[in-house]
Amino acid sequence: MIKKNRIIARALCTVIIATMFSYIPVSAEQLEPGDKVNENSSNMNVDARSALLIEPTTGKIIYEKNSHEKFAPASVTKIMTMLITMENVDSGKIKLSDKVTVGENAKKMGGSSMILDTGEIRTVEELLKGIAIASGNDAAVAMGEYIGGSEENFAKMMNEEAQRLGMKDTNFENCTGLNAEGHLTTAYDIAIMSKELLKHPQILKYSGTYMETISEGRKSPIELVNHNKLVRFYKGCDGLKTGFTDEAKYCISATATKDGVRMLAVIMGAPTYKVRNRDASMLMTYGFSKFESKKIIQKNGTVEKVNLNKKGDKFFLAKASEDVNIIVPKGNNSKIDRKCVYNKNNKGFKKDNEIGYCEFYQDGKVCGKVKLYCDRDVKKGGIFEHFKYNLGRVFDNAI
Repeated sequence: MIKKNRIIARALCTVIIATMFSYIPVSAEQLEPGDKVNENSSNMNVDARSALLIEPTTGKIIYEKNSHEKFAPASVTKIMTMLITMENVDSGKIKLSDKVTVGENAKKMGGSSMILDTGEIRTVEELLKGIAIASGNDAAVAMGEYIGGSEENFAKMMNEEAQRLGMKDTNFENCTGLNAEGHLTTAYDIAIMSKELLKHPQILKYSGTYMETISEGRKSPIELVNHNKLVRFYKGCDGLKTGFTDEAKYCISATATKDGVRMLAVIMGAPTYKVRNRDASMLMTYGFSKFESKKIIQKNGTVEKVNLNKKGDKFFLAKASEDVNIIVPKGNNSKIDRKCVYNKNNKGFKKDNEIGYCEFYQDGKVCGKVKLYCDRDVKKGGIFEHFKYNLGRVFDNAI
């Protein structure tokens, strides 16, 4: 009986250890409902049909107005066009330096344009600039055809991505935002895809540029001027995308940073561009007044000391690969919990190698994450000795 119990205990220990050494999959993130209206936000006069303000790191909703009501998004659609492009770039499927030949379908696009010619060859990066800065419909179609084979197929890719992200009230008929029956979305869904695009910070290099000239291979240079005037007139604004059609009126997904805090404001259906810019500015300024950035771990700082025996005289230090800053409501002193998860490694850990990650939690929700590295070589036996005596320690720490 004793021998049988020992066998069961060992098997249980093995299962627990295997669980602790595996990465936890992360699903698509949603926006978190917050204290949407208080004594200050309720006094804000947003004239647009629909609006939403979020803190994109946590996804916390700070203010909303008709955020789930469907409207035509105009060229704010191109956030999804840019997102799919950046995902293809970052995954290595395409390169910024790839050459794209402009087709007749792109050339004949109306509305905002880079004024591309049929047969003209431009790089992926140049087309991204044309989309992000000048809202070029021709650039968007050229990009869509390059990635999807046709604009129609690219629109299917856009809808598949929207579904993956949890954009439940969105349907794309094209990659430009030109009027089309059924081409609708919501401020809430725009915030979701904008938040996802911000995970590709390279895009801000383009969307935050006010003026750009593309002259290579052309007799007449292409002069790009950003449709988002907040990039010039609102301090810290570096994106993301404006839009206008007679049906949609004036729309924007605007983002800016201040003192380490980023805000994202979505405006749909404003009567004029001045009202659109005023509403977006007002919301972001309000958001900055409510949140602050706090550094909880410095780069190379010790996140956890992991004992390798009962006495604690054998150990290794799990260190942060970069600074960890979290965004919190001003005056919020909630405890920050942490959970370290280590890689499964049959050979142990090597000094300065990545060994896992640490997630930080506030009020039960992830507010930060950092990769960990080891400060010394640790053999497999040492690691297993640690878990033999100290199972679960990595799951229950607080700072």
